[in-house]
Amino acid sequence: MNKFLCTIVAASITIGAYAQKSDGSTKSLLKAEKEFAENLSKNGAKVAFNEYAADNGLVFRPNPVNAKTYYATQGDTKDLSWTPAYARVSRSGDWGFTTGPFTYKGKETAYGQYFSVWKAAPNGKWELVLDLGTEHNKPLNKVSNEFIEPKDFYKPKFLNDRQRLAGANIIETTEKTLNATLKSYGVSAFAGFINPDVRILFPGYEPIIGKDKALAFFNSMISKIALKTTKVDKADGGDLAYSYGIAAVDYKADLRESFNYVFIYERQADHNWNLIATVFTPADR
Repeated sequence: MNKFLCTIVAASITIGAYAQKSDGSTKSLLKAEKEFAENLSKNGAKVAFNEYAADNGLVFRPNPVNAKTYYATQGDTKDLSWTPAYARVSRSGDWGFTTGPFTYKGKETAYGQYFSVWKAAPNGKWELVLDLGTEHNKPLNKVSNEFIEPKDFYKPKFLNDRQRLAGANIIETTEKTLNATLKSYGVSAFAGFINPDVRILFPGYEPIIGKDKALAFFNSMISKIALKTTKVDKADGGDLAYSYGIAAVDYKADLRESFNYVFIYERQADHNWNLIATVFTPADR
């Protein structure tokens, strides 16, 4: 995805977050995104991003950079449309994510998928903290919307930073185990770490949905993946977590490429953490 297009995509996902407060529901996150779209259409990307991105929010252009710093020097656009197709919010209501198709009508029409992680700020308003996207040809497949509400509300009353760090360390350990298994067994190792309904976003491809399709995709073109984790974060409710970092991908065609990745994990009934969504976008190395 080119840098200008990435700029546009990220702007598309943020603005409503600042106006719409989180009430712990996925519905409130979707409403935030809708409000953002209206703001972008009226004011353009630069104003919107400065107003609604979190102060420490990151955009991948192509590598992670502070969103407000990046957009301070970027031009505006109003030629973007997008529609969320999949969204979830943690049972603690402190963060969630959205993804879906976008269309950019520039000199040439471009298509792809955006992926954004949002957090509820201390004042309760949704703010974008991570954003990246993938580009593909004009979509041929229609994807059914899936907006999943938290099963309940749970947030520990006395959770402190030390406990949050301990929770994040669990996710980091899970990803280290995944990485070691990938090194030993190749991409078939994903079989033990992905949910039946996993969603894979990869440049040049429409969303790959479902465990069987995901494994077939990886096995068809990739021999190895090596992960280098940059950061992990776990929802206070203990049900969802995300990570991001760099993935070195060895193709079967004797080619290596570097990607930025974001993984979304969900805690299972057996207390293991499985991937429910992943996105890879080319990195500048």
